[in-house]
This record gives sequence, structure tokens and C-alpha cells, in this order.
Amino acid sequence: MIVRDILQKKGSKVFTLYPDASVSEAARTMDENFIGAIVITDRKGAVEGMLSERDIVRALAREGSGVLGRTAQDLMTRPVHTRNPETTLDEIMSMMTHGRFRHVPIVENARLVGLVSIGDVVKHRLREMELEVGVLRDVARATAH
Repeated sequence: MIVRDILQKKGSKVFTLYPDASVSEAARTMDENFIGAIVITDRKGAVEGMLSERDIVRALAREGSGVLGRTAQDLMTRPVHTRNPETTLDEIMSMMTHGRFRHVPIVENARLVGLVSIGDVVKHRLREMELEVGVLRDVARATAH
């Protein structure tokens, strides 16, 4: 399976903010939309960074609540590891595991076309496994008769 398959099922909506957005605005956007990360883009839509709940919590732990008035660019993770829609789920999973991050922006022709989370990958892998188990169960039943 490739990333394009996931995006076709989940959609390509991605929440973005500009680098000068406040951390408070980013946290509010995450809360209101039940998401764990926001892609930070420049005014032309190019990916510049990722700001996640983890980034905010770590900054809060180090610096206190004053961090909420800082900008997204102050806390965002960069460089961002992006992939294209033809990337396999195995490659995405490996990248997330080794890089210890949970979100990968998907870019095609220098344009942000989606975001894949570890939850998306796990959900699709579970579906694949359920299908495999079903096929194996059917084969076992057929050969038992």
C-alpha cells in the first residue's frame, strides 16, 4: 500500500499556520480540531516546519507559560521530513520509527497535498492484517473439508 491510498480514504485536509503565528494560536487550533500537529508553511505554501503537541509541552516544561506568546517558528521542528504520495507504508513506518516522529507531510510537485500520522498508518496496517487473517481462515476451512 502507498500513501496515496491513505489520502484517498482520509482526505487531504491539512491544518497549516504561518511561522509568525503564536504558539497559543497553534495550541488552540490543535485543540479545536482534535489534531496533534500543524504544518508550518511560508506564504507560498512551502513546508517550513512542523509544530506538534510534543514541541509545545517540552517548551512549557522548560520555559513555563510564557512560551504561549512565542511564535510557531520558535518551537517548530525543522527540517521536516516529507514524502510523496507514492511512498510505501513500510517506508513511512520505518521513517517514523527511526526519526521518532508521528506526522509526515506529503508533498507533490512542491505542493502540500496531505499529512499522514502514525494513527493513519496503524489503522491501514490493521485493516490489511484483518483481510489476511480472513483469507487464511477461509483457506483453512476450505482445506479442512
